[in-house]
Amino acid sequence: MDGAVVGVVLAVVLVLLVLRSGMRVVNQVERGVVFRLGKALPDFRRPGITFLIPFADRMRKVNVQVVTMPVPTQEGITKDNVSVKVDAVVYFRVTDPVRAAIEVQDYIFAVGQVAQSSLRSIIGKSDLDDLLTDRERLHEGLALMIDSPAAEWGIHIDRVEIKDVQLPESLKRSMSRQAEAERERRARVITADGEFQAAQQLANASRIMAETPEAMQLRLLQTVVEVAAEKNSTLVMPFPVELLRYFERATKRLDQEVEKNERELDGPAGPAGPAGPDALRAGIEQIAAVADKFGPTAELTAPKEPAAEPSAPVEQQ
Repeated sequence: MDGAVVGVVLAVVLVLLVLRSGMRVVNQVERGVVFRLGKALPDFRRPGITFLIPFADRMRKVNVQVVTMPVPTQEGITKDNVSVKVDAVVYFRVTDPVRAAIEVQDYIFAVGQVAQSSLRSIIGKSDLDDLLTDRERLHEGLALMIDSPAAEWGIHIDRVEIKDVQLPESLKRSMSRQAEAERERRARVITADGEFQAAQQLANASRIMAETPEAMQLRLLQTVVEVAAEKNSTLVMPFPVELLRYFERATKRLDQEVEKNERELDGPAGPAGPAGPDALRAGIEQIAAVADKFGPTAELTAPKEPAAEPSAPVEQQ
């Protein structure tokens, strides 16, 4: 009786050991691919506890998380014959664990090699300006080139990005000089445009002031107000503007009187003929008196009376 109990206990322990050896735990981020007697089963094991047949089944766990794999720096020559060094990064994940386990020996290494060769191919097909400015299109093309062989391995390429483009030092200096020259050109164009607009506005203002002389006086008064606002400035106005205009009008009237008197002197003698020089002299003396009162003016002289022609000698009879 005791021997039977011991045998039952040993049998139970043996069964538990066998079951324990066939029990596996699959994590949430993994999928289990079961090989039974060397042949892969079509269905993979999902997360949780799973049981395998002892000595017959073997399970390989495949991670289905997104893998971030940096691509080493690749050196190449662009389409416009510029030597550059480019590095990138690839984001991919496993979509079919069975194919990823049996179609390729090491899918991470395989994706890395495809990414390197595709990056060198993209460098040779692109211009330098495309590598520096049009990267979105290059990212799409690079992802398509890598995804074509990776799809057969049960791998999906989420995204490929070019991280850095290393240029030769001589090319960097040339590009720097080009950018500086471009900025200088834009600055000169903007300055010239500003000068042109300012000249147009000044021309318009000059025409308006020429048509309306009072505008010049108003502008002068406005300038006086602006200058007087500064406490540390002194404004000196030695000569009134209105007095200058008075002299201008007086000079015009004087010229008209001189011309009138000259015409009268050249014409036949009349009742007003002898009085012409006297009136002209009196007008000049009045203007000179006003000029001496308000300030220095140009010297004004009255025209001399024409000398009388000597009469012919009278012949004596």
